[in-house]
Amino acid sequence: MKAKEVLAQYAQGERDFHRVDLRGQSFKGQNLSGADFRGADIRGTNFTGANLTGTNFQEAEAGLQKRWVMLQLLFSFVLAAISGFGSMLAGAMAALIFESTNLENQIIGWLALVGLLVSSIIILRQGINFALSTVAVAITSSIAVKLAIAFAVAVAVVIATAVAIAFAITVAIAFASSVLITVAIMIVVSISIAFLASVAFSVTVAITVSVAITSSIAVTVALLIAAALTILSTYTGWQAMKRNKKYVLIKTVAVTLAAIGGTSFRQANLTEADFTKAILKNTDFRRAIFTHTYWNDAFKLDLARLGNTYLNQKPVRELILTKNGYKKSYQGLNLRGANLAGINLEAANLKQADLGEANLRQANLKNANLTEINAVATDFTNSTLTGACLEAWNIDHTTKLKNIDCQYVYLLEHPNLLGNRERRPHDPDSVFQPGDFSQLFQEVLNVVQLLIRDGLNPEAFQQAFQKIMTEHPGVTPDSIQEIKRKGKDVFVTLEVPEETDKGRLEKDFNEVYQARLEAEAQKNAELLQAANIRAEEMTKIALALANQNLSLNVDNSNKVENNLNNS
Repeated sequence: MKAKEVLAQYAQGERDFHRVDLRGQSFKGQNLSGADFRGADIRGTNFTGANLTGTNFQEAEAGLQKRWVMLQLLFSFVLAAISGFGSMLAGAMAALIFESTNLENQIIGWLALVGLLVSSIIILRQGINFALSTVAVAITSSIAVKLAIAFAVAVAVVIATAVAIAFAITVAIAFASSVLITVAIMIVVSISIAFLASVAFSVTVAITVSVAITSSIAVTVALLIAAALTILSTYTGWQAMKRNKKYVLIKTVAVTLAAIGGTSFRQANLTEADFTKAILKNTDFRRAIFTHTYWNDAFKLDLARLGNTYLNQKPVRELILTKNGYKKSYQGLNLRGANLAGINLEAANLKQADLGEANLRQANLKNANLTEINAVATDFTNSTLTGACLEAWNIDHTTKLKNIDCQYVYLLEHPNLLGNRERRPHDPDSVFQPGDFSQLFQEVLNVVQLLIRDGLNPEAFQQAFQKIMTEHPGVTPDSIQEIKRKGKDVFVTLEVPEETDKGRLEKDFNEVYQARLEAEAQKNAELLQAANIRAEEMTKIALALANQNLSLNVDNSNKVENNLNNS
């Protein structure tokens, strides 16, 4: 079915496109939200940037079309053959060591052989990433340049051949009708090509460098080194496909190459899309939106390009696919927006995990460690939380805590000095009744606690409270749940509606309250200043009156004295 036909029918209201053949079609940037593509063949289909909200891809088959499989198989053979060029080092070493009469050349040959041996040991014991960093240090520090070059060449040979083998396995899985048989064939062919190329080039170089081979020692050594490199590369590629962390780089490169030409959901909106039992190998999911996307029992998701999403974490990917996280650890992992409905996380460690916007409806979180999780906008409806630890978990009014099945919880991860984990209810013989848990924590979510420093000013409080009643619907005098004093400070607890902007409410209250306090302080200062001025004036008046009384007294005394003299 052609893309234009699907889009035309969708525009007319059709949503049922199950089991249609959409191979190689392009729906780039299109809106197909709510469409039903159950069982559809979407190999090589381009959904880049499409709106696929709520789209049903149950049992759909994604991945590569057959022509792309053949091209990539050919590419894997070429890659394996090219890797054989690196094995010319084997022939060169053998020729320099056993056929050259120049002492310096022999030393170079032995250095190269040592470098090859050391690099092989490093790869086997520490992995590809460590080997590459060792090569980088050796080269940049200019320590034994020829030895460092030998390191680099050996590691390059192993990586190239291992990628070819891992790539061949990935592509074979994409093509296989009988997976095991095809994988075996691809591995054998890839190894054979790499081996034959290695041997051919090694022997050729050994013969070329040597003027005249007088013995078979150089050829034998070249053959042995080429065989060892091929075996090492095969082991590395196989371990990469078995998800060995030491060789993750190999698998990453192989999966990246294998996804070329595959189904693309890059940057698509897959919110609540359903991939239950879909085949998702060789698919590009980079930068897609995965909010509440269903992945139940999806196949070959580990062979898809997952980019920087929660699916790129192996424990999370397995949890989402199997729905079973019993007693497992997901500490600090990103589960943001994941669809975990009905999942079993009993006794799981989710400490500091990001569960923001995740769907945990009907999840079993009994005895789970939820310490410091981010649960903003998380849906816990109908989930079980008995025995869970909720120390410092981050929730707000967008967190859904309806119909929670919970008998008791702990508010401390580890016991305090008194051996207490702050159980709720406090009484060890008591349990929450239906609805108690939701009421307890929802009350915490739906309250604002106002801190008033240095006592409560009745006039300022009345004016500030009047302001928040006007600006925030639902806040009334009955919203005041508690007023309590702690030292010189006062805490006022208000019950508010869920949609209340608590930050703005507190800011509005504080602005008016502080403004009134400042106004009163200014008024008191002015009154005090006026009183001081008046006091100064009264003092001046008193002094003036006192001086006047003194003058009168002096005059009166003189008169009395004069009268006495006259008589």
